[in-house]
Amino acid sequence: MARVTSDLGRRAAVAAALEPAAESGWFRHAVELCGRGFINSLSLLLVAVGWEMAARAGIVTQFLLPSLSSVLERIWSDAESGDLVVNLGLTMYRSLFGFAICAVLGIVLGILIARVAPIRWFFDPVISVGFPMPKIAFLPIVMLWFGLYDVSKITMVAFDAIFPVITATVAATQGVDRQMLWSARMLGASERHLLWEIILPAALPQIMTGLQIGLPIAVIVEIVCEMLMGGQGLGGAMIAASRFADSPGVFAGIVEIAVAGYLLVHGMARLRKRLLIWHQEAEPPTTV
Repeated sequence: MARVTSDLGRRAAVAAALEPAAESGWFRHAVELCGRGFINSLSLLLVAVGWEMAARAGIVTQFLLPSLSSVLERIWSDAESGDLVVNLGLTMYRSLFGFAICAVLGIVLGILIARVAPIRWFFDPVISVGFPMPKIAFLPIVMLWFGLYDVSKITMVAFDAIFPVITATVAATQGVDRQMLWSARMLGASERHLLWEIILPAALPQIMTGLQIGLPIAVIVEIVCEMLMGGQGLGGAMIAASRFADSPGVFAGIVEIAVAGYLLVHGMARLRKRLLIWHQEAEPPTTV
């Protein structure tokens, strides 16, 4: 009886200690994050299990669909040999460098198009024609101009990913409340103050949306350029593996690209949340 009483006492003490934590916001937030993370990763887990089971069941040959375990072994082998670090580093370097160029040029050009009539007159038809066009068709021309070097791949990345950035920046700049601009001018604000203190903060959410669209495009274009031009990189490694009928090597490249792309997109989302911490979209949803 004494032992049961002591056990009940310990449980009551633990419950009493956890009660303030359960009532606190951080505890609920941690539980919600864990639950949300599990739900978000559940579909990926099911795909991984289904992949492994389908490969081991012999539904198709190992050449057409190698098992996930063999693909992970190949990734580990590439990591130990250093090939993964080199290929992933080169792909990310070219993608992010080209994306940085397109981000700077796209935002500057978008603001100029929205606010300067002669520039808008010249670039508006160019953007309208070039946006739906598959820009990868210009790769042979870029290769003739710059050769089979990193500059060709970076140029293609920047050229392809810049269009959604320009379009989003133009729409965001033109969508700034006119009455707010007029009021600021009446109070004596200069054009420089209008740009940095009113236009850019008001347009930043939509500009960030354009950047979030442009980042995956940059990675996709880089992978395609590596596949077509060869050389080192994740895309080049996949093409080299396919030439030697190395099926695990091809699927290893797919998994590596998927993981790297997910981390980049997730990182951009975190950056957006941090930059827009003042914006209403950063506030937690409320129920009435």
